[in-house]
Amino acid sequence: MWRGILSTFIIALFWLPSPAFSAGKIKVGVVLDKGGRDDKSFNASAYLGAREAEKKLGIQLKVVESSDDSAIEPSLRTFAQRGYDLVIGIGFVHAAPMKKVAAEFLKTHFLLVDADLRAPNVRSVTFNEHEGSYLVGAIAGLVTKSKVVGFVGGMDIPLIRRFELGYRAGAQSINADIKVLSNYVGATSDAWKNPMKGKELALSQYHRKADIVFVAAGASGSGVFDAAEEMNRLAIGCDSNQNWIKPGKILTSMLKRLDLAVFQAIELEQQGKFQAGHFNLGLAEQGVDYALDSYNRSLITPDLEKKINEIKSKILSGRIKVPDYYQLSATKNRPLSSE
Repeated sequence: MWRGILSTFIIALFWLPSPAFSAGKIKVGVVLDKGGRDDKSFNASAYLGAREAEKKLGIQLKVVESSDDSAIEPSLRTFAQRGYDLVIGIGFVHAAPMKKVAAEFLKTHFLLVDADLRAPNVRSVTFNEHEGSYLVGAIAGLVTKSKVVGFVGGMDIPLIRRFELGYRAGAQSINADIKVLSNYVGATSDAWKNPMKGKELALSQYHRKADIVFVAAGASGSGVFDAAEEMNRLAIGCDSNQNWIKPGKILTSMLKRLDLAVFQAIELEQQGKFQAGHFNLGLAEQGVDYALDSYNRSLITPDLEKKINEIKSKILSGRIKVPDYYQLSATKNRPLSSE
């Protein structure tokens, strides 16, 4: 009952008066997932790409935040019904509803970020998260003094296990004796917005001698950063460049360029060159990387930067094969064990 009421309310919001759109500009609608545009992480990166397109390309943009997963389908459908040229869904949870809506509106173009959906009017973009996670894992391996590092994931799903495995491999490539602690915030989409739980898990890992914790948990990551500050330890951010949130306490951030994926799709739509199909972005496509700026420059020394860039070159050349959880789980059909 309540889901039906919520869906009706979401649809009604679309029909509220909004600023007039200029004739001739393409209309782009973006539906974010539960974390929202202010998660400073996953959604924030996608939102940045959409706003950059609005500024540089002059598109007509409307962004909707889904407070509940049941609101995603009506949000996507309403954009299509209102004649938007490109409808964008951010997050794997959009896959099922977008598949349904895209089949109903074949003349509308769709972009799905973070899941693979094959349809004639859908462009789906995924990332090689394991490659970027390997890099920040290697950084952690080179910086740790306790030889214990941590990982806090958001929702316990194969995608986030992929981050963990890459991070673990990167850290232990530096020193096989490094111990990697691992915990997950939860098993539902609420795991992306529970900073209190994120802080609790990080504090536990810091008390177990971890001196660096990598977090891939959306808005829950803010709790990990608070824990790092409280314990005077280090954290590693994810998706967006989060170095600025706690300067001096965030060693680096694993960049997952949702902003790039969103901007590119909008630009192609505007140019009349939209391409359906699945596209994967890794280190070679600048879809993942590690962040280096004025906020963490004192933590990433020139010598450390040189070592990490050498590792990046080896990944790009194929001399380093980064383990992929998707491939591992397909062959062994079992998850990594958490310590």
